[in-house]
Amino acid sequence: MKDLLEKEDSIKPPQIGKIVEGKLIGKARSAVFLDLGALGTGIIYGKEFLGVKNELKKFKVGDTVFTKVIDLENEEGYVELSLSQASDEITWEELRRKKEKGETMMVKILGANKGGLLAEVLSIPAFLPVSQLLSEHYPRVEGAESSKILTELQKFIGKEMEIKVFDLDPREGKLILSEKAKRSEKVKEILKNYKVGDVVEGEITGITNFGVFIKFPSSAKTTEGEAYNLEGLIHISELDWQLIEDPADIVKVGDKVKAKIISISDDKVSLSLKSLKKDPWIDIEEKYKKGDEVSGKVTKFNPYGAFIAISPKIQGLIHISEFGTKSKMETALKIGEKYKFQILSIDPAVHRMSLKLKEEK
Repeated sequence: MKDLLEKEDSIKPPQIGKIVEGKLIGKARSAVFLDLGALGTGIIYGKEFLGVKNELKKFKVGDTVFTKVIDLENEEGYVELSLSQASDEITWEELRRKKEKGETMMVKILGANKGGLLAEVLSIPAFLPVSQLLSEHYPRVEGAESSKILTELQKFIGKEMEIKVFDLDPREGKLILSEKAKRSEKVKEILKNYKVGDVVEGEITGITNFGVFIKFPSSAKTTEGEAYNLEGLIHISELDWQLIEDPADIVKVGDKVKAKIISISDDKVSLSLKSLKKDPWIDIEEKYKKGDEVSGKVTKFNPYGAFIAISPKIQGLIHISEFGTKSKMETALKIGEKYKFQILSIDPAVHRMSLKLKEEK
């Protein structure tokens, strides 16, 4: 509160927009009067009075009230004041203080949308994004269907959550909360005991269209003496060497797996399953050579061409330039069909094989 008041000992004239402290000295039917000391007498009236009429009933003569100066001198010679504007400013200052100190608060969830949860903190509307939920509260919905995500989030309405202020902007009225921030520092500290390349054993806890979540115990203990569980992400590209459309084809929730840590950033850890499997491209040049004729199945089209499965673990690409246009490519090739191809080049280092369609004789 002191940060909002004048810090100088000397008395200065009030300025519009400043928060001032006054003692309530009188109440009228549609106004209240405050003694501002050397600054004179202040008044809350008109729309400023009507907007906080019920709140003003809580104050009695002699109480200290913080208000904001909105006019230095009205027609009657009073300093015109606003309680509501001062309350908002004081509230935002309190929220800023809580953010700086990392204080946690309990909030009740009032609503949900596809992006997260809605709440109020000190009467200020607040938003808790999905990305800031604890891992156990994250909506693990296969296919990431927005309607299913919303259904999962709506289950939290009416419940209380322990949160921290993650970000705020009083000018835009933006207040962002985080549930996982309270655990973040603990996780960062524990992750100092791990390094890239470490292999951990854990359990698959969730599957999304972009990968899977794995929970693994650490050497740290909770206050109850149990192992502190960490959770990381295995991106879809790190599940296997083959091209994967659905992570659920590789693992299921509850599966026990070993994974290698490939990245640690702050409180986030990324892992890989395929790093613990033999790279099928290591000895590929012993099996295939430039110019070889191979049989392969068309698995996927993309803007650059078509992916061809030469074996369960090896995918080649036939570039769209071999056909001229996308429509011609999709006319010549059909998803799921097998064709004869010729190998144009092989680059094991970047896992790349270029192909061309073998002409029918």
